[in-house]
Amino acid sequence: APKPVLRRGAIVKVEWVNPHTWIHMEVKKPDGTSEVWMVEGGSPNSLLRLGITKNSLPVGTEIVVDGYQARDHTLKRANGRNITYPDGKKLFFGSSGTGAPSDGADPTEKKPGK
Repeated sequence: APKPVLRRGAIVKVEWVNPHTWIHMEVKKPDGTSEVWMVEGGSPNSLLRLGITKNSLPVGTEIVVDGYQARDHTLKRANGRNITYPDGKKLFFGSSGTGAPSDGADPTEKKPGK
C-alpha cells in the first residue's frame, strides 16, 4: 500500500509540464541538513480547472505537502494530494492518475457507483 508522507519545506522550483506537474521543495532533515523532494501533482490542465496556476506556487513559499511516497523509497519523491500554505489555506494538488489511492479528495474522481 502507498505510504503516506507529510513534508514541510520551501518551494525551490515548479515544473508545469504534461502529464504531471512537479513541485521541488527543500525539506529540512532532523540533523539540520536538507534534501530536495519532488512532489508530483495533477496535470497542468486539471490544476488550471481547479483555479491553480503557476502563480499559486511562488518559489520560496513554505508549504506542507500531504501525499504518498513513491513506490521506490530510495527516491525523494511523493505523489501530492494536498498543499497547505502558511496561512492555513489548502490547495488540492493531486490527481487520481498520480498513484494516490482514490479517497474522494479529488474532485475529478469518478464517485463509486456512478
